[in-house]
Amino acid sequence: MNKELWNKCVEFHGHQCPGLAIGFRACEIAVEKMKLDFSQDEEIVCITENDACGVDAVQVITGCTMGKGNLILKDTGKMAFTFVSRKNRDSIRLMLKYDEKEMEREERQQYILEAPAEDVFKIEWVNIELPEKARIFTTVICEKCNEGAPEHKIRLQEGKKVCLDCVDEYSRGW
Repeated sequence: MNKELWNKCVEFHGHQCPGLAIGFRACEIAVEKMKLDFSQDEEIVCITENDACGVDAVQVITGCTMGKGNLILKDTGKMAFTFVSRKNRDSIRLMLKYDEKEMEREERQQYILEAPAEDVFKIEWVNIELPEKARIFTTVICEKCNEGAPEHKIRLQEGKKVCLDCVDEYSRGW
């Protein structure tokens, strides 16, 4: 385990915890198996299936961020991370294995950080469609609140362009 990198993740996140350890270890495994370097732009994409502590480690270690568009949230709530290399199109998915063993918080964290990778994660090479690179959209002013939003987040309602905050969603209760 790279203690210096762990400390950098802890500093970014604000504290040590098993959740941060999950993301840290997932990244460590992906970097090793895929021979990844820090993503300066969008060379690596991470599709995270959760918005928990581990995502902070993903940002620090891989350089995948929401702002660059190479950190994508697919919110299934699962402790799973898929890493994709745009260079060679390799992709690997790491899914935290459920462990029923009773452990204290610090013991759980150490287990996640030090146990054999295959004991902590289900690791599988996957074939996924490469996500589109991030795009810059035209800003459209909402005709209800006068705030700007990107054009792909604007809806037409009664002939007016409205943002997602102002639109009255239509549902028939299904």
